Amino acid sequence: MPALALLSAIFVVGIEQTIQWKYGVSGIIGLLLLTVGIKAKNPTISSMGAVVLALLVAGPAL
Repeated sequence: MPALALLSAIFVVGIEQTIQWKYGVSGIIGLLLLTVGIKAKNPTISSMGAVVLALLVAGPAL
């Protein structure tokens, strides 16, 4: 069980670092909103985070 928790933590930190490197502070804020909204079971906050991330990803295509 501790090995699974360690691998999960490494994966999450890797994703956060990749988003911060590629999308900067806005990406971290979007990911934070999405994560907090999912954990708190608040669809408004998670939707705001998803919209921020979607705008960052689709921004160059617009």
